[in-house]
Amino acid sequence: MQPYILALDQGTTSSRALLFDREQRIVGMEQREFPQLYPREGWVEHDPMEIFSSQYSVMMELLAKHGVKPAELAAIGIANQRETTIVWERDTGRPVYNAIVWQCRRTAPLVDNLVSQGLTDHIVKTTGLVPDAYFSATKIKWILDHVDGAAERARRGELLAGTVDSWLIWKLTGGAVHATDYSNASRTMLFNIHTRDWDETLLDALGIPRAMLPAVFPSAHLYGTTNIEGTAVPIAAAVGDQQAALFGQCCFDKGDAKNTYGTGCFLLMHTGGAPCASGNGLLATIAAGLEGEAPQYALEGSVFIGGAVIQWLRDEMRFITESADAEYHAGKVPDTGGVYFVPAFTGLGAPYWDMYARGCIVGLSRGTSRRHLIRAAEESIAYQSRDLARAMEKDTGVPLRTLKVDGGASRDRFLMQFQADIMDCEIRRPALSETTALGAASLAGLAAGLWQSRDALRALRRDGAVFSPAMPPAKREALLAGWAKAVERSRAWAA
Repeated sequence: MQPYILALDQGTTSSRALLFDREQRIVGMEQREFPQLYPREGWVEHDPMEIFSSQYSVMMELLAKHGVKPAELAAIGIANQRETTIVWERDTGRPVYNAIVWQCRRTAPLVDNLVSQGLTDHIVKTTGLVPDAYFSATKIKWILDHVDGAAERARRGELLAGTVDSWLIWKLTGGAVHATDYSNASRTMLFNIHTRDWDETLLDALGIPRAMLPAVFPSAHLYGTTNIEGTAVPIAAAVGDQQAALFGQCCFDKGDAKNTYGTGCFLLMHTGGAPCASGNGLLATIAAGLEGEAPQYALEGSVFIGGAVIQWLRDEMRFITESADAEYHAGKVPDTGGVYFVPAFTGLGAPYWDMYARGCIVGLSRGTSRRHLIRAAEESIAYQSRDLARAMEKDTGVPLRTLKVDGGASRDRFLMQFQADIMDCEIRRPALSETTALGAASLAGLAAGLWQSRDALRALRRDGAVFSPAMPPAKREALLAGWAKAVERSRAWAA
């Protein structure tokens, strides 16, 4: 009987399920978008029950459509949007509030309070992160402060908190398991990445009881089982989506780097068995790992709004009908006509870390057309990623000559060529672009014994397109100078 690995890829705007065979070929995929909730300016929420129901339904549809029996599943691997935070009742499993999404800016004042308490250095040294509303810690604090009785119920042990992986594991195991992995825990701003334990100083500063939080394990680990039509199927991996993509790209060695183009953009470089302290606004984080191994680390830079700017052009501005149309329109004009688009809708991530930046479009003239704006939006994704790469080169002293790419927007040939040009770096896209799901599947397959080693995974990797830089240096420098001016216009805008 052919063993399959089922990957659940729970993202910011959609839930997906993918079936992989022993050769790491995709047998089938199902996807469902779910609503994005914006209660106030700068706030972003999801309904936790929508997250689970969309994820569960695509899983069951996938198995039914392809006639795969639960007994044919060697294991399930979960990859998830990170930092998004849920608090729910231990006894009933009911959320006490909507999930607060990683993009949400509402907790910026709580972060400012931590900074005023002199905790910045402690946060940087302990968690590898910088104080920012992006991370989970202040989201938990906000829910405890704003839901009637939540803080007291948490102290009594009645409430649980976790990231999306924890929520899915809890639901899939029928409430039997409250757990997360090191990669997701390292993104909460509550976790000591050196001792690999929750940090008491930060828990006390935010009034978060340790009993709310999940047990923490390596990414490849038997988390429990889920019952599918009477068959117990092991959940053998949980991993944050960006660490999953790093693993799926076979970036197993120190210096290997990848950039994922999804809702945001996330550039990660493997740094080996020790975290790399950043002096340029990047983050040290725990990479995906296996049971029984020493922890592995990565250096990360995050762009909050990457592919989401194209979704905004489609859904809010109605400039395009499908996201894929952006590539066509961007290629129909020779340049942006001097227009720059800084999509700081929810602030700026690395290397700026400006919670109060907001989106702006500059350089408009009477001749500016819809296509110029679309091209400027496309280029903004590449500019932001180049900023991350430059910061990473400064931190590591290693120039990026080759960058592996993945994610939905990596299929955009215009964007990938502009990325190669503006970064002066070779861009390599794998034949299989679904590397986040592949990473979760690979980790689950290793834990379940379907594959025996990382070398076995390397042997299955298949290369796709390569994009080489072709832009004259003078033009590149002029464009980057304009981008730097545009970024400054966007900063510190919101009060």
